[in-house]
Amino acid sequence: MDELITGADGVRIAVDVAGAGEPVVLLHGFPQTRRMWRHVVADLAADHAVVAADLRGYGDSDAPPALDEDTYSARSMARDVVAVVDALGFGRFTLVGHDRGALVAFRAGLDHPDRIAGLVCLDVVPTVDSWAVLHGVSAAVAFHLYLMAQPPGLPEALIGAAPREFFGHFLDAWATDPAVFADVREHYLEASAARVPSIVADFRASAGVDLAHDVADRDAGRTLSMPVGVLQQDWGARLGQDLAARWRAWAPDLDHRLTTAGHFVAEQAPAEVTSLVRSVVRSAVQSGRQGPVPSAARPVRSPGA
Repeated sequence: MDELITGADGVRIAVDVAGAGEPVVLLHGFPQTRRMWRHVVADLAADHAVVAADLRGYGDSDAPPALDEDTYSARSMARDVVAVVDALGFGRFTLVGHDRGALVAFRAGLDHPDRIAGLVCLDVVPTVDSWAVLHGVSAAVAFHLYLMAQPPGLPEALIGAAPREFFGHFLDAWATDPAVFADVREHYLEASAARVPSIVADFRASAGVDLAHDVADRDAGRTLSMPVGVLQQDWGARLGQDLAARWRAWAPDLDHRLTTAGHFVAEQAPAEVTSLVRSVVRSAVQSGRQGPVPSAARPVRSPGA
């Protein structure tokens, strides 16, 4: 069963909750919603309290107008996550993100280290590293980053003219088997087409305020203090980059793994994801970062995906 929980700044965040045990929060990527976790939730809920959330501006969550650059910053979205977890009555939790959600998870790990027991990021590098590694014709796969970094007006108009074609392109181009979306493709296209301005605002933040936040933390020598797991394709090799080294500069306690399952690994190889999540939870428990679930935690329900 899904519900809306108030996040930061009064923004309502749509969540599904299932299972019981150490809490794990799941944040989706682009161009998706919390339904991308349907296979992962079915597995993890056997021994964890699992919360799958739509980011602000996506899916069933509120999409406030972008009044300033902070409205869709990763920092604001990270605050949404903490507020949702507070409302559910959990303390420390393991945070898992894919693509856009992984950048929010990364920011939450830096901004809220007292709350994030463990961190798992799927197929990204941090924002500042992403802009650093993209260059030449090999970066054409990320043309959308440059399009949506433009000032308000043109990106929204271009994408809004053919939203299903735009968002569908990424489902087809980034999946090793697009048939994996047979049961959710229409949902993803409809949900994304309805949120063009907020999705563009999210990406625009990556070229502005999110990048500034990462640079400030890098220059200050800040790192992630919790166990971190990363699962990604080896696309860095095509760009002449060592992705594991990029991550290691941020995460001293790092479990870096490669996958051949494509960008949408949670849907194409969910067992690889759940294996890494469970490993990070074990590390968090062993380090004392993740402990018993508070007795005040909310009763859990069946997932609405």
